[in-house]
Amino acid sequence: MPKNETVLSDARLPVLVVNVARIHDVRRLRSVCEHAAAASGWRPPLVLSTTPGDAGSAQARRALEVGADLVIACGGDGTVRACADALAGTAVPLAIVAGGSANLTAAALGLPARAEAALRVAFEGRERQIDLGIADGLTFAAMAGIGLDAAVVAATSAVLKRVAGWAAYGAAGASQVVSPRTDFAIRLDGGDRLVRRAHSVTVGNSGALPGGFRIMPAARLDDGLLDVVILAPAGPFGWVDVGYRVLARSRRDNARLERYQARTVEISAETELPRQVDGELIPSARALTVAVRPGVLKVRVPVQPGAPRTGIPVS
Repeated sequence: MPKNETVLSDARLPVLVVNVARIHDVRRLRSVCEHAAAASGWRPPLVLSTTPGDAGSAQARRALEVGADLVIACGGDGTVRACADALAGTAVPLAIVAGGSANLTAAALGLPARAEAALRVAFEGRERQIDLGIADGLTFAAMAGIGLDAAVVAATSAVLKRVAGWAAYGAAGASQVVSPRTDFAIRLDGGDRLVRRAHSVTVGNSGALPGGFRIMPAARLDDGLLDVVILAPAGPFGWVDVGYRVLARSRRDNARLERYQARTVEISAETELPRQVDGELIPSARALTVAVRPGVLKVRVPVQPGAPRTGIPVS
């Protein structure tokens, strides 16, 4: 056998978990993935499509059952979240081909937007161990929240998201800033309650909102901590102040924008409010409890200069 010929029976198996509502040309994606896999000495990918009732959890678990060595989530943050939930605590890494409107997790990991480049990272990138959050039993990779942030998700048109991407959230947010504030009680790591009259409380594993606005500049995916944002501006001047601080990536807080870090976060509100995890609505309630799961997920990220690759070279 020639020295440069790969024995495919010994090569590793990638599985594509594809959200067909987000990835419109699945045939092309499969072809691009096959070429990228072959170039790095991997077997041709197995392709599993999500369903309206399952964003990817069942497909990722199926990938584990068939012996996948890599799962590639192809879709938006919901698909990433579902796959991350299934892979958490296993030795199988997750790679991402972003195809949603926000792609918060992909952005936080520094992943390229183009499928070809993202697949090169999948097969040739390095591995990084990251945290996940869990909000009332639901895993999230980027953030969860109660109040205004979830109301913006609810108000954002699905059609507009497909057409305008992250900008759709900005348009919806503009219509929500006049909503009244609510009394919240927040307990961090079991400590004393913080009582605030605010629009929302958001808990993040990564720091960026749709559009790249870093409302949590201290957030890291692998620090074992969750970042907490209490958003409480009143009136136009208050919103201008918050906007300036976010755009400037200021870490200075005031009564309009407070940020904390904790491992567990217990939030209660005086009224029932909308809630979201990774940009997907969950049932409204008067409370949200969030905890961190440190270092439970392996992900593929771009190789840094001087860092080793994890893909298999053709031998």
